[in-house]
Amino acid sequence: MEKTVKRRYRIVEIGLLVLLLAAIRFFEQELFYDPLIQFFKSDYLLDIIPPMDMAKLMFNLTLRFWLNTIISLAIIYISFRDLNILKFSAVLYAILYVLATIVFIFLVLNIEREHYLALFYVRRFLIHPLFLLILLPAFYYYRLKEYKK
Repeated sequence: MEKTVKRRYRIVEIGLLVLLLAAIRFFEQELFYDPLIQFFKSDYLLDIIPPMDMAKLMFNLTLRFWLNTIISLAIIYISFRDLNILKFSAVLYAILYVLATIVFIFLVLNIEREHYLALFYVRRFLIHPLFLLILLPAFYYYRLKEYKK
């Protein structure tokens, strides 16, 4: 009985954190400076990249990435209750941030029309919690293998 109550409480916690992730996405235009939002909603392959304040854009992308990361790490921790998984995930997120930021800056500074799609996907990894969708099933599968041993 107590295990069922704990499981339901964890589901509620994860649900609230998912709602926080959704709120960040829903209010993105009000919360963050990102001229690329409208650019990628348009027919961007026929357009030129809009002028932007690069420092302000990088600050907002970084803020958004780390907000999503903190919430994602909380979801991972609540899901598995394992500090080793949490630490490993945090390191992976840090590596992802460094690599994606370097590629993003390179693409913005050297942008040509044929690279717009690459910029779109790199930016997507920075502003959306896509990494969570990769890590959760991976850790779940890892846990299943550990329990079977």
